[in-house]
Amino acid sequence: MHRIVAGVEYFGASYHGWQMQKHSDQTVQEQVEKALGLVANKPVRIICAGRTDAGVHASEQVIHFDIDVDRTNRSWVYGANSNLPKDICLLWAMQSSNDFHARFSALRRRYCYIIFNRNIRPTFNAYRTTWCHQILDENLMHEAAKHLIGSHDFSSYRALGCQAKSPVREIYHLSVARKGAYVLIDIEANAFLHHMVRNIAGVLMDIGKGKQPPIWAKEVLQYRDRCLGGVTAAPFGLYLMNIRYPQKYGLPKLSPSLPIW
Repeated sequence: MHRIVAGVEYFGASYHGWQMQKHSDQTVQEQVEKALGLVANKPVRIICAGRTDAGVHASEQVIHFDIDVDRTNRSWVYGANSNLPKDICLLWAMQSSNDFHARFSALRRRYCYIIFNRNIRPTFNAYRTTWCHQILDENLMHEAAKHLIGSHDFSSYRALGCQAKSPVREIYHLSVARKGAYVLIDIEANAFLHHMVRNIAGVLMDIGKGKQPPIWAKEVLQYRDRCLGGVTAAPFGLYLMNIRYPQKYGLPKLSPSLPIW
């Protein structure tokens, strides 16, 4: 058996999230498995680094699968892409050691949340960004973000239905910056809870609107109660950027791929 690792890019607006569902074939996983199965001439079951919700995108999701057929790396990439819809593609593929695991070998995960910030709604960026018509103060948002860096109990920032055994996560980097009409929230952590990034974005946006002071981000953290947190931000501006793994696996390092970069 060969363990194949691959990077996947997708625009998630048309899909019911990453994970395969019993009553829908409109998931990214379903599409990727079908395409890889055609290359392998047999069913392929893949494991991803982190499942994304409906409407969420990925600049580089990482997957692995085990297969007992021989194909070149190029064949996996170009063969799969010829059978994938235009909003999903494999970026690269390579054979790895059997101890590699897309989820459990990951050291860090990075997300970016893009807010389109003007008083008129977007057109071609409608499903690529989250629209906020109130002008945000990105400096206040960045100040608030500092309170969330480090290892904390993020119970207030996870979905009520989150099934993670522990609410403790460590954020290594969290910044907010503006590029013209776009406000970018850039966050990297060891792992994320369900809706964690979108809930953080919701809190920071309320602070950017002037509804709450920057210290509120810390106060919400200390509540440890999701019901006392902010509104969950929309999924469309959320991108899984990349996942960091130990250097021994030799995975490719790609430049970020975002609609505004």
